[in-house]
Amino acid sequence: MHYNEILRKLNSLSNPDAVEGMVKCGITPENTYGVSIPELRKIASVTKRNHELAKQLWKKNTRETRILASMIDEPNKVDEKQMEKWVREFSYWEICDQVIMNLFEKTKFAYEKAFEWAERKEEFVKRAGYVLMARLVVSDKKAEDRIFEKFFPMIKQGSDDSRNFVKKAVNWALRQIGKRNKNLNKKAIEVAIEIEQMTSSSAKWIASDALRELKSSEVQNRLN
Repeated sequence: MHYNEILRKLNSLSNPDAVEGMVKCGITPENTYGVSIPELRKIASVTKRNHELAKQLWKKNTRETRILASMIDEPNKVDEKQMEKWVREFSYWEICDQVIMNLFEKTKFAYEKAFEWAERKEEFVKRAGYVLMARLVVSDKKAEDRIFEKFFPMIKQGSDDSRNFVKKAVNWALRQIGKRNKNLNKKAIEVAIEIEQMTSSSAKWIASDALRELKSSEVQNRLN
């Protein structure tokens, strides 16, 4: 599908009633058609990978065109300049997570940006760093444990950030590492216990929520 065809398709699928539900979930783009993610995936599957079209769709600046951009872009053609430009324009959690999952985690800069962005101050840039950590644990099947153990100091450092979308991402990263295998589960639990001793309420929430899942019979039985 070409650019204008995509816009016509989005207009035909537009659902203003869905926007109210999105807002309740913290999805607050300036412009949106109210089209569901499954419908966007259908469009992406027909459109196929196209780096130039992805950049054009991103410039349109609607929720749907930007998510589509992340779905059809070519990871091997994405450079750091593009990643920095896009991440600075994240303004709500969904666009952050979709771009990470659909595109950024597949680039050669993924690990580098996970560390770099986790130290940034901007709420959704920082979230992006921790979402990258959480996603790489799942997607990089061949990585050794020591790679993910390097995330623990950053997780501890980010645990005192009280901003909702940051602390949830920190928690997500910790839980995902702890669910990868038995060795990382043990180490993630140890880190969670250390975080639990911190004074901030966000750190205590991150730790208690992570420990609840990582120590659960469901997770333990699966890892054993």
